[in-house]
Amino acid sequence: MTEKVIDLLKNGYVVIPKLLLKNYRKLKITEKELLLLIILMDNCDFDPERMAKEVGMSSKEVLTLVSGLTQKDIIVLNSVTNNNVCDEYIALDNLYEKLALILMENKEENKSSNIFDTFEKEFARTLSPMEYEIIGAWIEAGFEEETIKLALKEAIYNGVTNLRYIDKILYEWKKKGIKSKKDIANVKKGEQSKNEEVFDYDWLNE
Repeated sequence: MTEKVIDLLKNGYVVIPKLLLKNYRKLKITEKELLLLIILMDNCDFDPERMAKEVGMSSKEVLTLVSGLTQKDIIVLNSVTNNNVCDEYIALDNLYEKLALILMENKEENKSSNIFDTFEKEFARTLSPMEYEIIGAWIEAGFEEETIKLALKEAIYNGVTNLRYIDKILYEWKKKGIKSKKDIANVKKGEQSKNEEVFDYDWLNE
């Protein structure tokens, strides 16, 4: 997965400067280092004088920035010899890899945000800050999003639209070892064999 994202970045399918502008602080780089990286994306030849001219700095300052980016494992300074001539260039592979990881992390964050959209759609209203915190706490506690959505569906089925009810459902399911839709189906099947309807159970008034 990471390799595919890196290929997309290298081949220009993602606007790298924009991605850098939004996330460069996550890489712990300065604004001057950011500017230098954008220049390097266009030309990786290690030419301090050219680079200094393009970024409007001194050659000494450029060398300091290159050293800092190397220490942060963002770039690698390499050399290649052709016909007894040694040329130096800066490899950006580490940068691409770090950007790929950030991009995937952002996608995961966006995926998690969908659960909040689901709640707001089912409740037909905007969630309060406290409700956002409660749902986030469920995720941090290890409840899978599928399980949370199933608990929401269960609450809606019983005509209840508050998180306290759903919280009770989740923790009752956790005690029973229910973690997925399949687990719920198995419990329902077992309860039905005893002529009990588990989904009609009032979890709040047990």
